[in-house]
Parts: sequence; C-alpha cells; structure tokens
Amino acid sequence: MTGHPPSDFANRLDTTADDTEALLAALLVDQPVADEITRPARLMEAMRYSTLAGGKRLRPFLVVESAAVFDVPRSRALLAGAALECIHCYSLIHDDLPAMDNSDLRRGRPTLHRKTDDATAILAGDGLLTLAFDITTRDEVHPDPMVRLLLTRALARASGIGGMVGGQMLDLAGEGRFGDREVVDVARLQQMKTGALLRFGCIAGAILGQAAAAQYQALDDYGRALGEAFQIADDLLDVESDAEALGKPSGQDAVLGKTTFVTQLGIDGARARLNHLLAQADQALSLFGPRAEVLRAAARFVAERKN
Repeated sequence: MTGHPPSDFANRLDTTADDTEALLAALLVDQPVADEITRPARLMEAMRYSTLAGGKRLRPFLVVESAAVFDVPRSRALLAGAALECIHCYSLIHDDLPAMDNSDLRRGRPTLHRKTDDATAILAGDGLLTLAFDITTRDEVHPDPMVRLLLTRALARASGIGGMVGGQMLDLAGEGRFGDREVVDVARLQQMKTGALLRFGCIAGAILGQAAAAQYQALDDYGRALGEAFQIADDLLDVESDAEALGKPSGQDAVLGKTTFVTQLGIDGARARLNHLLAQADQALSLFGPRAEVLRAAARFVAERKN
C-alpha cells in the first residue's frame, strides 16, 4: 500500500464528519425523549461541549464506509457511528481527568473538567456512555432486532472491561499508579485501549450488512491492523509533533513514563512496523476488490496524519 489517499477521500471524510456532527447535535438536544424525565441543562451543555467540538470523526467514518461495502443505508450507518463517537468522546473526557492523564487541553480548547469541574465532566462522560447504547437499540439502526443486539454487544465488548476500559487500567498499571510499575505488553494494551473502538468501527459495517463469515473476518483483520497502525502513528506524533499541531500537549507519554511502541521499537522500528501493518490492512481488504478502496485510503490516512 503506497501513495496518498485519493482526492475524494478528504471530501468523503469531511462529509461524514459534518453529517455526524449534525446527528449528534440532534441527539443532544435539551428536550427529553420517551421515558426520560428531564435533561439537566448543565449536563447537556457539558456533553455538547465535548462532543460537538469538531474533529475528524474517523470512527464514524469507518462505520459508514465499512457499511457501504454491503450497501447498508447511510442513515443506519450514521446512527451506529454516532453511538461509537459517543463512546469515544466519553473516553476522552474521563482520560483527561486529574485522576487519569490530568490534561488541560483537548482539540485546542480547555478540557471539560477545566471548563467546568470534575463532577460535571464525570457525569457528562457517563451520559455519553449510556446514550451510545440507547442509540444502538433504536429501530432506525436496523429493522432486525438481532442485528441491533449483535451491534450493541460488540460495542459493549469493545468499550468495556476486555476492551477500552481494560486497556486504560493496564496503561495506568504500566505507569506505576498502583505500586511498582508493571511490565506491559504494549501491543495487547493498545489493542484494547485504542484499537478496540477502531476495530468496532470496521466490523460494525459487517454486522449491519449481515456479512458472510469470510467478509466479517476480513474486516476484523483490517480493523485490528488499522487499530495498531493508529496507535503507532499516535506514539510517533507524541514524540515528533508539538501542542499547536496536535491540539493537546505533546510529549505526554514521556512525562507519564508510558511504555509505547516508540519506546519499545525506536522511531525507525515503529515506522517499519507501521508499514507492515499497512500491508496487512491492504491484504485483508483484497476480498472486496474496488469496493474497499476508501477503506484502503483510510489506512493510509491513519498512517500519515499530522494530528
């Protein structure tokens, strides 16, 4: 896999980001929905502050484009992508807290707990987490309740104890938060903490499209390679970029004593591993031929991003 993403890739990414932003705004209105009592204004303002902050919306994009391989209606994929983005945004709110990474800057703005307070930030994250599963169970996501069930279960497992949350715990243990610094398997840790949600973005399209087993496995393999590639690129950016470009503090991994792909492999070794993963991602998509060209471009985008 060589070269740069095709010229229409950026347009597709931007369009999905705009559509996701509009959908999230509609989901985060002040008016309660059926079976809700009220939506506290301070809570909703905090949720919107951290969710409607722009960004590339890569995770919803992966849902939309993986679903497009199976001709899934875009409206369904966007809802599933919005649920995934709610999980992602909640994780950023909680990761930024003083008890976690203690960050002051996110996407070039004050983090939510700096903008408001710790309690509001915790509850806003909790609200986004639970909203995600409200979304995936809605009839509009898919007419077949079994598909909605499988999608909800996959998202829960990607974001929970054996996925993102478990990965965060391993990361903190590797920093020595609970006593002596534990030796961590960086690949396994990042497969959970960062890779699990990216992988879900890829298999969500297969679930919505009721894909055959071989098709599901191909997107699963692609998602795993993409997830690791994303983290390696992130580790390289933390070493080589600056806060203005990243929209958040750089060099934080070194400050926190984190073990990363760069600390384990060195910069050259990390780049070599990144190229290997791009080849793996390309091979996994070979089953779909030209239909997966946008997903191929997404892997290149992940590897070459500057923030």
